Amino acid sequence: MSLSRRDFIRSSAVTAGSVTLLSGLQSCEPKSAAAASGPLDNLKPFPQEVPGITVDERKSRIEKAQQLMVENKINAIFLDGGTSMEYFTGIRWGTSERMMAAIIPDHGDIAYVGPRFEEERIRELMTIGTEVRVWEEHESPYQVVAGIFADKGIKSGTIGMEERVRFFLYDGVRQAAPHLQYQSADAVTAACRLIKSPAELALMQRANDITITAYKAALTMLKEGMSQGELAGIIADAHKRLGASGGAFSSFGAATAFPHGSNVPQQLKAGDMVLIDGGCRVGGYASDISRTVVFGEPTKRQLEIWNLEKEAQAAGFDAAKLGEPCENVDIAARKVITSAGFGPGYKVPGLPHRTGHGIGMDGHEWGNMVLGNKQPLVPGMCFSIEPTISIYGEFGIRLEDCAYMTASGVKWFTQPSPSIAQPVA
Repeated sequence: MSLSRRDFIRSSAVTAGSVTLLSGLQSCEPKSAAAASGPLDNLKPFPQEVPGITVDERKSRIEKAQQLMVENKINAIFLDGGTSMEYFTGIRWGTSERMMAAIIPDHGDIAYVGPRFEEERIRELMTIGTEVRVWEEHESPYQVVAGIFADKGIKSGTIGMEERVRFFLYDGVRQAAPHLQYQSADAVTAACRLIKSPAELALMQRANDITITAYKAALTMLKEGMSQGELAGIIADAHKRLGASGGAFSSFGAATAFPHGSNVPQQLKAGDMVLIDGGCRVGGYASDISRTVVFGEPTKRQLEIWNLEKEAQAAGFDAAKLGEPCENVDIAARKVITSAGFGPGYKVPGLPHRTGHGIGMDGHEWGNMVLGNKQPLVPGMCFSIEPTISIYGEFGIRLEDCAYMTASGVKWFTQPSPSIAQPVA
């Protein structure tokens, strides 16, 4: 881990040049370069843009954060450049040794802190708030932050530090304002970001639609002797043609048993398992999809394990019930795999990792589908379901699609693979 997700763009979304994958991708025999370009040539950006996140929605996020701050006795939260700053303010700012921060108090207006020479750029990007406090190169930004706390009446109490605040920033603020207490801001920031709005779901849905469309085209272009880098390049190009920056890593043969691939160079040959895993972002929101196919005719063993993986993914989806804990998704999927003689637990051959993770602006967010996570599933939560089966020395299979909770239950962003011969619905 989108949610508004859904109604999945079906096979008609890829134009006629995108060949249906049959007989374990036997249709993907070596082609000439000219012929191979066909499927990508047919890819175009989706005709209707999805609206981005409005200023009013970001203001409502800040209001919710302030309510949570009061409930959790946090007087202000400190945001470093990164995802949470963008989530609340709309400002996308890279991190460096120079502080650029946003401070949200439990009441009143947000304030920004940045280098003086960046002030005009900060103001150019601002859509919420008016206060920017700056520091010269020889001055301490931490004293500026301490001054903001004082001016907002925070003479005692607690400051919440967003989880990706770098230690040197936390340490500098703590030393400049040692009379205050410091703790994680997760009770505020994670709680806000965990539940997606209809606008967020719509952006995630589009990201998923783009990635599955890119995959459908790219998988028709498998050819004998290609490297995993070549396939990754094709997938990236497909995303670009569809109007998004995205891509996927790929693995062939025995390397597919490694959940996150191998650095060892690989060349595709007949009978190889092929695994791709990646996604893109639309309006700041991510997709994450995996597909596994066979280049050529699958063996009985490959077919049996692929079908077992499909059964495990379906069991995880069926276990995603409103009000039930996240861990149930992992328990259900893992049971299918261990009942077939794999594992137990995380042992290989078997499922070596959690069944899924939360997703939103970041590819991995809160709300993991893993044993021990008792967090109840509620509307707006988004997560992957990807119960990998790894068999070292042979192959691995991962089928990954993302799902989201609605008032009526769980829904897919993308339809799972119908069969090993048809990896994209």
